[in-house]
Amino acid sequence: MKKETYILAGAALIIGILLGVIFSGGGGDKAPRVATPSAPPSAPPVNLQQNIQMLEDIVRREPDNRNAWVQLGHNYFDSNQPMKAIEAYNKALEMDPNDPDVITNQGVMFRRVGWYDRAIDNFRRANEINPMHPQSLYNMGVVYRYDLQDYEKAREAWSLYVERHPTGQGADQIRAELEFLRAHPQMPPGMPGQ
Repeated sequence: MKKETYILAGAALIIGILLGVIFSGGGGDKAPRVATPSAPPSAPPVNLQQNIQMLEDIVRREPDNRNAWVQLGHNYFDSNQPMKAIEAYNKALEMDPNDPDVITNQGVMFRRVGWYDRAIDNFRRANEINPMHPQSLYNMGVVYRYDLQDYEKAREAWSLYVERHPTGQGADQIRAELEFLRAHPQMPPGMPGQ
């Protein structure tokens, strides 16, 4: 009985995604991915490969379906295929170059492959398009702090985040990061807390 329940739940999820992509009219997903210094435990895996195959079929048939490209990028993102995610997000950005969520998601993938300058460029661009975009500021701080060890620029990005978003998801975590950086202004690479 359990196996049948999982199969039905998976089929319902796939059908829901397919219908959402087909009937969305090409709109984008507004749930950006956010970089984390270390990967949190993940939820039970969804059959991403099935979703990817379905979305690849859709973009083959409908290369101008922006929403399918965005969703495909998200599925590559979630299945740890950063180069494919970068390419899918690039296709979506060719159709709408001013989507701060997709730009930020692509920046997170740039970070994952070690292209930190490109990641920073994406986060800056997303924040220029929408100065109230919290994910771009958060991720910019992550790259500066953890990858480039540029603590001053991390402080700048995260200070803007807290100024613009004093409450809500992430604000307390960023305040703790800022407090740590204030207590260790010249922390060299390799110190605890990185």
